[in-house]
Amino acid sequence: QMCIRDSSYIITVSYKNDNKEQMEMKRKWWHDKVAYQIYPKSFLDSDGDGIGDLRGIISKLDYLKDLGIDIIWLSPIYQSPFVDQGYDISDYYKIAEEFGTMEEFDELLAEAKKREMFILMDLVVNHCSDKHEWFQKALEDPEGEYAQYFHFVQGKDGKEPSNYRSYFGGSAWEKVPGTEKYYLHMFAKEQPDLNWENPKLRDEIYKMMNWWLDKGLAGFRIDAIINIKKDLSFPSFEPDGTDGLASCVKMVEEVQGVGEYFEDMKAHTYGKYDAFTVAEVFNMKQDELPEFIGDNGHFSTIFDFSAHELVQGSHGWYDSRPFVFTDWRDVIFASQKEAQGIGFKANIIENHDEPRGASRFLPEYAQNETGVKMLATTFMFLYGIPFIYQGQEIGMTNCRRSDISQYDDISTKDQYREALQAGCTREKALECCYENSRDNARTPMQWNGGKNAGFTSGTPWLALNSDYRKINVEEQEKRDDSVLSYYRKLIALKKSSEFKEVLTYGRFVPEYEDSDSIFAYHRIREDGGQNILVAANYGKETCEIPLKRELIKVLISNIGEEDVIEREAKKSGKIKLNSCQAVALEIKE
Repeated sequence: QMCIRDSSYIITVSYKNDNKEQMEMKRKWWHDKVAYQIYPKSFLDSDGDGIGDLRGIISKLDYLKDLGIDIIWLSPIYQSPFVDQGYDISDYYKIAEEFGTMEEFDELLAEAKKREMFILMDLVVNHCSDKHEWFQKALEDPEGEYAQYFHFVQGKDGKEPSNYRSYFGGSAWEKVPGTEKYYLHMFAKEQPDLNWENPKLRDEIYKMMNWWLDKGLAGFRIDAIINIKKDLSFPSFEPDGTDGLASCVKMVEEVQGVGEYFEDMKAHTYGKYDAFTVAEVFNMKQDELPEFIGDNGHFSTIFDFSAHELVQGSHGWYDSRPFVFTDWRDVIFASQKEAQGIGFKANIIENHDEPRGASRFLPEYAQNETGVKMLATTFMFLYGIPFIYQGQEIGMTNCRRSDISQYDDISTKDQYREALQAGCTREKALECCYENSRDNARTPMQWNGGKNAGFTSGTPWLALNSDYRKINVEEQEKRDDSVLSYYRKLIALKKSSEFKEVLTYGRFVPEYEDSDSIFAYHRIREDGGQNILVAANYGKETCEIPLKRELIKVLISNIGEEDVIEREAKKSGKIKLNSCQAVALEIKE
């Protein structure tokens, strides 16, 4: 059942979700939007210093508008030493000189507003930089007020307080100079964790968030936020590696009460602005989804990392699990069904922390334009908010390097060492980096086939992917059958007046799950008005699937020929899908 009451913007939806009725999901301003992530350092350099900047972003707003983008998320542009590419913030109120000025940021906000686009900043408040004024003052007086902004903890028997391993490898504890204390850093040692137990620290964070929201931000992408709750006894755990350490994730999974922090933050900041928040959340406990993204949830949405978690290794990149189509499809379907009637997840193929989807989620025979468009089709019409990462819309791929010295990413260097220590050859360790490195997504955006792919007139901060002469925006803008042109068509269909309702709020229903090569699902209006079937053949062989309802129209196909497909399907009652072919069909409900 579905009813829309214009006066209150309420949608009433009845969904069966694990035998529970989910009712009255409120309609929000961001539900029908398409988002785009910009990694500013690699997007477009306007001044020739080899680093992307705000002026470059401003110059491409029309490109993003033409693509169909509504919301733009900027990875960090704050002042930073860039130990972890800006996720180590030394001043939350300043723009890094490498990216431009605050005046240029204000111009970006104004130009985006003219185009009815919304800007999100990255909110990094689990930790800051060791160069931040707070931490420097804490080091000056380890017993003073600012030491309470962090976790300065007495060592045990002359050693670290506990056996936590940081996300980037090695101990999560670093000695406070001149003392017997250690400070906690769940990421790099240059990123000390903030102490959310301290109300003064929280007030400082809330003040900063409101300052940015008052500027006109539409909201935040919230980084690593599940980590802010700590067990202040910092217990050790059974080692899970040969280094005698246990992943700091263990403490995150064990501790209780992080939701209280989220609610406090929401009440004091973005909840007052009707702002959009998308949280990076791992290790969420079972049955907590309504608390996170329900009508009154902590956040507007959270990223769906289910597919990415599926391929993670038990110890590191060197034992990553291979991509298995049916497992990947099934985990996405499970995640989609979980969200029904509760809220919207943020759907992703890739981001700045992940390799390129065109290289990870497609078998080798599908790693071409047709396959990339197939992946885009299955992604775009899922229930939730699609987030496109820069370069995804042209099918950018992983970048192969010949030596670890050619990588910049701190995590990649750690994983390379881990692979060697585990007994991998140099060649195997490099292959692991090729398949998993965060630098795969951070190579400069490929605008054209000219010098430095049109990214910069200088020397790029990170070497380009060598395939930029073949894969670039300029070349694809000239072709109606390009990946870029297809993404524009997909987004236009999703936002069309005729199908926006069903492709935004329609129920997600998997189909043809008994097939080992078909990825198919329905989006169905609850009033029975429309039924859209999305179907793709990820197999190597041609498949025929029977249509269980009468075909009305072929809405889009990644190989074109919609009229031919429609005519043959109406005649036979079946859809014939060649290898890597994908379609979206309107069928009778």
